[in-house]
Amino acid sequence: MQQELQKKVLITGGAGFIGSNLCDHFINKGYKVVCLDNFATGHKKNIAHHFDNPDFTLIEGDIRNFDDCQKAVESADYVLHQAALGSVPRSIKDPYTSNDVNVSGFLNMLIAARDAGVKRFIYAASSSTYGDSESLPKVEDKIGKPLSPYAITKYVNELYAEIFSKTYGIQTIGLRYFNVFGRRQDPNGAYAAVIPKFVMQFMKHESPVINGDGNYSRDFTYIDNVVLMNELAMTTENPDAVNTVYNTAYGDRNTLNDLIGYLKQYLSEYDPEIANVEVIYGPNRAGDIPHSLASIDKAKNTLGYDPKFSLQQGLKEAVGWYWENLKN
Repeated sequence: MQQELQKKVLITGGAGFIGSNLCDHFINKGYKVVCLDNFATGHKKNIAHHFDNPDFTLIEGDIRNFDDCQKAVESADYVLHQAALGSVPRSIKDPYTSNDVNVSGFLNMLIAARDAGVKRFIYAASSSTYGDSESLPKVEDKIGKPLSPYAITKYVNELYAEIFSKTYGIQTIGLRYFNVFGRRQDPNGAYAAVIPKFVMQFMKHESPVINGDGNYSRDFTYIDNVVLMNELAMTTENPDAVNTVYNTAYGDRNTLNDLIGYLKQYLSEYDPEIANVEVIYGPNRAGDIPHSLASIDKAKNTLGYDPKFSLQQGLKEAVGWYWENLKN
């Protein structure tokens, strides 16, 4: 990318799991990248390899602070808004903070982006927005009622984005992420996602606990598919592709029992004893939906989305990364 054409992208939550992978990708593509993060859930180690790169800027700040948002969006062409407090259980335990970050912080970023003349605002939406809708696969224009405070916050994001597009003319695209997993996803903490948590437990020969009978199913989505969707959303020149939302998924579903089977299989290649680790089944978790499966037809037809990694392909990559980076 020629210097005079070099574009600048702000990635909020850029030290987190998804955000740091986006930082890697767009630095490698020749963009100037600004990372805004307060390190509540992100880690400096995820982006430390960029610190000496003149095309990378780290701003340690909080999206709940409007001054930080204004500073971060200065002269940015695009915003990839990943900063949020994830986790349904966390939002049930502490709805106030989830709302403060996910709604008030989101609004701060929208206003700052509007005022700075940002061309396009792409944001992390969520499959939780489908709520109690039982129809499968999930299609973007058919949603139910939210089942958790977290789901409410992510739906409110979509409503705000739509209003800002209509009222102020800023282009927005929401990406409804479906159970994203992959390298750098944190296995530690009370609200760790299921895949890295299970991997760590298996590596320690500890029995993972499945909520329910293991027959709940999810559209597990490898990180590289998500990076691809962000790039397509950011760079599309199709006028019909903006000011809307897209499912961001692989378009297939697997049960938690399927997941456990694959993890055992792939991890046993590194440590045969893992094949003998038993699984514990516990009660269902409040706020969880039984089944999730995305239709990705809209993204395919409008953005040309063609995800490369199935659950199995992504798990092989992820397991290798975890074994290399977290074994000790």
